[in-house]
Amino acid sequence: MGKEEVIKQKFPTEVIDLPSKGLIYPKDNPLASGTIELKYMTAKEEDILTSQNLIQKGIVIDKLLESLIVSEIDYNDLYIGDKNAIMMAARILGYGANYDVGITCPHCGEKTEVSIDLQKLPEKEFDESLFSNSNEFIYELPFSKRMLTFKLLTHRDEKKIEEELRFIKKISREDAKADFTTRMKYMILAVDGDREQKTVRNFVENDFLSKDSLEFRKHIKEMSPDIDMSYPFTCDSCGRTTTTSVPMTVQFFWPNAGV
Repeated sequence: MGKEEVIKQKFPTEVIDLPSKGLIYPKDNPLASGTIELKYMTAKEEDILTSQNLIQKGIVIDKLLESLIVSEIDYNDLYIGDKNAIMMAARILGYGANYDVGITCPHCGEKTEVSIDLQKLPEKEFDESLFSNSNEFIYELPFSKRMLTFKLLTHRDEKKIEEELRFIKKISREDAKADFTTRMKYMILAVDGDREQKTVRNFVENDFLSKDSLEFRKHIKEMSPDIDMSYPFTCDSCGRTTTTSVPMTVQFFWPNAGV
């Protein structure tokens, strides 16, 4: 009897739909099914969430999700938008859909306490025709007309980026600049068909026009499958309504942290 079968017998599970519908993964990858199976949170996961060692290392949420995922997958393969959906599902399964959080009004600066129903946050609509079971895409920059081959970042990429940024932080104080350029270096696979890493890094550091960069980032945002975290918020103080992003505070996975 395998590990997955034992878990299914002991704990109830839920099958979660991935925002990407599996279209970003190769057909031989289990994630190409477009779904993933999670078990409900137990005392074991509570121990993970309260581990000061994991919290200090900044890996507590990843360890939690790895513990909850029943499906036989490589966690590092997860595209970030899909990982966001798994994190949302894990929170709902563990603590329910109501998320009580304070939102600061961008107009008057006052904070309003709201209760957000996480189950009502929809998946983003995206153009499925751009995806063909491959995490590789083409985009022509509108101003320089350079042709970029790029990918959407996975958990594996994020780990490499964090490691490189830690190294940069040790030798330089230009953290803000490094964060953007480093992410671009991992996202862009080729420039005008040239896949040499040296070519890509030189382009990002020296030839990537700001107006092209802005349009590229807009394109990435529009095409990327994910959970839509926008939330219509009405301020109790000034009465103005605006759309903001759902804030991810400590109360998301630690709802009793303030008690």
